[in-house]
Amino acid sequence: MSPLFYYKNMIDKVKIAELVNEKLADDQFLVDVTISTSNEIHIMVDSDTGISINQIVEISRHVESNLDREAEDFELSVFSAGLTEPFRLVRQYKKNVDKEIEVLLTNGQKLNGLLIGVEEQAIDLEVTTNEKIEGSKKKELVTKVHHLEYSEIKEAKKVFKF
Repeated sequence: MSPLFYYKNMIDKVKIAELVNEKLADDQFLVDVTISTSNEIHIMVDSDTGISINQIVEISRHVESNLDREAEDFELSVFSAGLTEPFRLVRQYKKNVDKEIEVLLTNGQKLNGLLIGVEEQAIDLEVTTNEKIEGSKKKELVTKVHHLEYSEIKEAKKVFKF
């Protein structure tokens, strides 16, 4: 099979995204669509308030019913952004304002703190650490706000405490 023929028959990521967006409620959003070379379609959705398994099933059925298995064989999985999934969109940061998150920076530094602000290009993370006071053996809690550009962030995700 020629590469050009294969390319013309590939499942279109934009079409998948449009189909998903047709079924999303106002507080729900598409996080990512990936399609492997073997036509494994993975769709990740999220919500500002939560997404039910029934809503996931509706999205899956809608996408599947609008794709032609005769033209392209495919495998489909639709899932919500999991508890341990890193944030991929600014909207995911926004829904986690005033919550504790863990940020791994591109320089390898890891910060845990309270997400206190989200902008289109950066976040503000309030980090409290136990630091030694200069000239003393005592330590005290010190709070600093880190203004982090998204380009500095390798990965960020919500922290869950049990």
